[in-house]
Amino acid sequence: MQNQLNQQAIGAHEILDCHEVLMCTINGINQFQLFQQYCQDQELKNILQNQLSFMTSEYNTILQAVQQKANIGQLPSVQANMNFTPSYGIKQGGVPEIPNASVNHMNDRDVSSCMLGLHKSSAVMKMQAALECTDSGLREMMIQSAKNCADQAYEVWSYMNKNGYYQVPTFDQTTTNVIMNSYQPSSIYNPTAQQISQNNIHF
Repeated sequence: MQNQLNQQAIGAHEILDCHEVLMCTINGINQFQLFQQYCQDQELKNILQNQLSFMTSEYNTILQAVQQKANIGQLPSVQANMNFTPSYGIKQGGVPEIPNASVNHMNDRDVSSCMLGLHKSSAVMKMQAALECTDSGLREMMIQSAKNCADQAYEVWSYMNKNGYYQVPTFDQTTTNVIMNSYQPSSIYNPTAQQISQNNIHF
């Protein structure tokens, strides 16, 4: 195995970033295993178990790619439910959040929130690693892995939003319209649009 690694053409920065990604993934898998005992809702248990299985499989695939230059770029997409209609707005009279006095007080909100945070941080780390990869196949693998984390994060967020654990604040419609309408299309690199604009100029 060591001889294989020594013969590979791979950059130092690339190796260090892959090292960080693999360690981050191991930490995530270990923490997901710890969370299992605190899940009360069966739906959350299913999400956690499915994601844990996928994370472990993905870890093994990335490890094989880094160590053996095998199956690089052959990373599957996570099968997460992306068909969700979010609930918007903040409900009045919510209970303020405080740190738990004991680990025994961990509940589904705590577990899902920790899962979401892990996926978000992993997505950022993997995308940063992708930008440092010199091997195009490994680069694509890291990009796909970052997207997998983002999709898993959305699956967890959807569960939290549905159960009132993660609310979405909104602006009033006037403020929203002002912000969204404060931009207009550019015709700098669009010859057709430029010609139309010139034709509309009247002297």
